[in-house]
Amino acid sequence: MSINLRSVGILGTGSYVPENKVTNFDMEKIVDTSDEWIRTRTGIGARHFAAEGEATSDLATKAALKAMEAAGVTADEIDMVIVGTCTPDMLLPATACLVQSNIGAVGSAAFDIETACSSFIYGLEIARNFIATGTYNKVLVIGAEKLSSILNFEDRKTCVLFGDGAGAAILGPVEDGKGILSSELGADGSKGMVLKVDAGGSRMPATEQTVADKLHYLSMDGSEVFKFAVRIMGSASQRVIEEAGLTLDDIDYLVPHQANMRIISSAAKKLKLPLDRVHVNLTEYGNMSAASVPVALDEAIRAGKIKEGDKTVLVGFGGGLTWGACAIQW
Repeated sequence: MSINLRSVGILGTGSYVPENKVTNFDMEKIVDTSDEWIRTRTGIGARHFAAEGEATSDLATKAALKAMEAAGVTADEIDMVIVGTCTPDMLLPATACLVQSNIGAVGSAAFDIETACSSFIYGLEIARNFIATGTYNKVLVIGAEKLSSILNFEDRKTCVLFGDGAGAAILGPVEDGKGILSSELGADGSKGMVLKVDAGGSRMPATEQTVADKLHYLSMDGSEVFKFAVRIMGSASQRVIEEAGLTLDDIDYLVPHQANMRIISSAAKKLKLPLDRVHVNLTEYGNMSAASVPVALDEAIRAGKIKEGDKTVLVGFGGGLTWGACAIQW
């Protein structure tokens, strides 16, 4: 029996970044680093940290409400809430359930996914399949992080890279030929330990010793992550372009994960896109993991950089190691 699949697109986006801006000069007072060291290696000039008592679900809720407003969708119309995060409020319940309650969408399906910085794109593909088959009509996808809660502020290699924030999108049926044209999700678990938080799970439950040893903080082999990212960002983007039946010349805009300016520049070069057709905000926000792509996407849309009819590629990579990419026609 054949199934007629519906075209699925993004109906509205929203984002929220905490007001507390922490510049590289502020970081110089916390850890042995400098503005010049950070900028030349990453392109990052600042990041934003959540206020005391502000959790991932709070950031996610604010972004969700903006996306709902942009899409003209009410809480009772939302069939599913997906939150991508590696910094949930707690292990149980899911952050998505907390957000669902906050926005008044009680009764909808709600769950978290954890593919680190790739989570938003993973969430888009999950939502697309539920909507394409007619199972649901409106799905809220959020990427949200409070990374400041897992940063070791004695480790200059990691603490200067990350920030907090949230981005959201409402997905639903769209006109045939528009919306998400193609996508790719992938992972290489053999390299999973190059980006990790050792303690707090079932393998290493929290103890006084794990806290003393700072094993609840993020650690990273930056060199391995960089090599993986440079390779996968461009190649995954090229594959979804081809799968959509497009060429590099057809692509109007690129929204990449915001981790490192050299990685973004490499991806843009492979796609033959000048940097004025690539949305870059890591100078202001640093790496917001799952929130990175949706915040950048919302900014680009609200600034009029992405317009109806434009063909856009979203691409990201993250812990796992994971990656995701999709081609969208607006």
